[in-house]
Amino acid sequence: MPFDTNRQPRPPFPATVTARAPAYATGVVSAERAFIASVYRWMALGLLVTAGVAFLVASTPALLEVVVLNRWVFYGLMIAEFGLVIALSAMLPRLSAAAAGGLFLLYSALNGATLSVILLVYTGNSVALAFGITAGTFAGMSVYGTVTKRDLTSWSSFLMMGLFGVVIASLVNLFLHSTAMQFVISCAAVVVFTGLTAYDTQKLRAYARAGGATAAGAPVGGALSLYLDFINLFLAVLQIFGGRRKN
Repeated sequence: MPFDTNRQPRPPFPATVTARAPAYATGVVSAERAFIASVYRWMALGLLVTAGVAFLVASTPALLEVVVLNRWVFYGLMIAEFGLVIALSAMLPRLSAAAAGGLFLLYSALNGATLSVILLVYTGNSVALAFGITAGTFAGMSVYGTVTKRDLTSWSSFLMMGLFGVVIASLVNLFLHSTAMQFVISCAAVVVFTGLTAYDTQKLRAYARAGGATAAGAPVGGALSLYLDFINLFLAVLQIFGGRRKN
């Protein structure tokens, strides 16, 4: 913000520093754009790997029998991907770009294997519809997180409480098997992950402007956050609008 010369004197900055300020600002903006572009490239690649593996497993009887119909393997994969995403998040500051990217794609592949079951439960049209709704919502909230002048940090507490509420309610409903409760949980998840998309987008841009984009694994870390927002939003939308296959 410019100094108000009617209220206080202009600080005696050297001419050389003042002349370099625009170039520095341009460099920050360029670094931010490059970082965000890298984040979205990694995220898109992760989604492609997930979709590809899910389709491969669902359309290959031998893989289907091993991955989905074998409960021990299926739950083992779920535990493995849960552990991997925690380990990846914790180790990111110490990982090289190649190692971080490799672990992220491995996680995306494991997630695709476990998500292959949705291609067996829901019709292709409903999966496509849910993906379209998710993509449109995600894009809109990403744009909002980019252009809004409002500080979305205030959303953090609400979104975290909502996320914990969704997780706890989902665990409870594993035993209740309530259709009505599942619908409410899915609606709440849509609200939470829609908000997280805008919040995480703004946070990543602020992180880049603060110089965090120089870390080797930073783009992968950003991609992981947005990837999780997208996947969870997609699953919630699918549970609301998805049409199940008839046996």
